[in-house]
Amino acid sequence: MSATMAIILINIMLAVAWAAVSGSFSFVHLLFGFVLGGFALWLIREQVGGVRHFRGAWNVLKLGVIFIIELIKSSVHVAKLVLSPWRTLEPAIIAYPLTVESDAEITLLANMITLTPGTLSVDVSDDRTTLYVHAIDAPDPNAVIADIKSGFEQLILKVFNP
Repeated sequence: MSATMAIILINIMLAVAWAAVSGSFSFVHLLFGFVLGGFALWLIREQVGGVRHFRGAWNVLKLGVIFIIELIKSSVHVAKLVLSPWRTLEPAIIAYPLTVESDAEITLLANMITLTPGTLSVDVSDDRTTLYVHAIDAPDPNAVIADIKSGFEQLILKVFNP
């Protein structure tokens, strides 16, 4: 386990401890406990080597926000496709070259692509360098590759390698 992951785990444990002390395990109490624990860890960051933890937490937050934005944009796009039956779709299976390397990074990227309407992760090559993605409408497969690379994959790399 990396030092950053260990500090995040400590932060989660501090949040649970806060919720236990406050007597409520509601989302608000857990979130407040997480923020309070993060502040406490920030105060002793030199002793625990946790400066990267805060960058990592910021990158996780950014990834979540970008995912929600992409989810909304792609949902609207798929709704337009469904409501425009006269439009000719150009589905494609795209061989997406992976920059991410670890199993966790590949899994997260594949799941984010699958959860986004209009795309589906189909398979990963045996050498783990290519992810095959089905797109419901991809007139320009290179644009799909560039979009994933500059969005999800870039942020996943920042989350796992702050």
